[in-house]
Amino acid sequence: MKVIICGGGTGGHIYPGLSIADSLHKRNEKVQILYIGTASGLESSLVPKQGYEFKAIRVKGFRRRLSTDTVKSSVELIKGLSDANRIISKYKPDIVVGTGGYVAGPVLLVAHLRGVPTLIHEQNVLPGATNRILGRFVDVIAVSFEEAIKYFGKKKRVFVTGNPIRREILGGSREEGIKEFGFTQGIPFVLCFGGSKGSGKLNQAMVEVIANLHREGGFQLLHITGEGHYNAFLEALKARKIEPGNISGIRVMPYLHRMPQALAAADLVISSAGAITIAEITAVGIPALLIPKSHVVDNHQEYNARMLERKGAAVVLLEKQLDGDVLYNRISEIIRDAKLIMSMKEASKKIGKADAAERICDIIIEMLIK
Repeated sequence: MKVIICGGGTGGHIYPGLSIADSLHKRNEKVQILYIGTASGLESSLVPKQGYEFKAIRVKGFRRRLSTDTVKSSVELIKGLSDANRIISKYKPDIVVGTGGYVAGPVLLVAHLRGVPTLIHEQNVLPGATNRILGRFVDVIAVSFEEAIKYFGKKKRVFVTGNPIRREILGGSREEGIKEFGFTQGIPFVLCFGGSKGSGKLNQAMVEVIANLHREGGFQLLHITGEGHYNAFLEALKARKIEPGNISGIRVMPYLHRMPQALAAADLVISSAGAITIAEITAVGIPALLIPKSHVVDNHQEYNARMLERKGAAVVLLEKQLDGDVLYNRISEIIRDAKLIMSMKEASKKIGKADAAERICDIIIEMLIK
């Protein structure tokens, strides 16, 4: 079986594609997988590191309003279609899978025109522009949430699979996590992070949260600032005469390499509401206080967060409402309510689909058997 996977621009499009590739390869080592992305995208470095063949095509995102860039993007799209046609003609895939991003458009369109079976996966509650367009002609659409079905026509082609996650996320241990981060059993543990690069607004609020926590206590905290924010964050704490390295129950790190252990130990997660974050915390079944980033395209993070809130798995606080004292009080209210934590945990677990990649692989194999 020869498979092309395409998707790029952000980790939210790339990592699901890699998870699908890993699951296919695990089922059958003879499966040939080619990943198509752009030379400038994050995928150009991530994919080869995972051991998969990578080829780049030329494509550029369209702005929402007409400009000279629109013309340039149109020219690049034509080049991208030519690149995709050349690669597909030579590779002769049995199926093409798209996981979002502008690069998926030309590849899936060419595959469709050449009669190659096609599948797209949508990670968010509100589908991205590329997938909304591709949904009109691809053979199968896999979505992470039931709420996304309404955005696609021909509902019989849409399957709720969940969002593929890294398998190691499920391998954490609460006891090992508590020990590894130097915390104490029996005291609530809160994990806070603002995405892979961190969030300036969240960090600003967390300075005040830590100041309050230092005075009043109530829970243990591991805060991940993002590497670009770390030094400034420590300086802001020092200005308040706080040295987190010398305080029991408070840890500040620039980046977290042991996310499975941290998630397994956490009683509450504070985070933005990207698709990967949502998939991972619900797969483990963790209550969340979500702060969706306001600047993302189509405000899709708020759609993700509100869905969890409606189902009782999360509390939502918008960035415009973000304030250190407000955030500290919300954390304290949640973490002190054992019944609320338990109900949120159960609701989160019901949403999560730890076997999403396997479900998508089942669909792929069924498509090829028919």
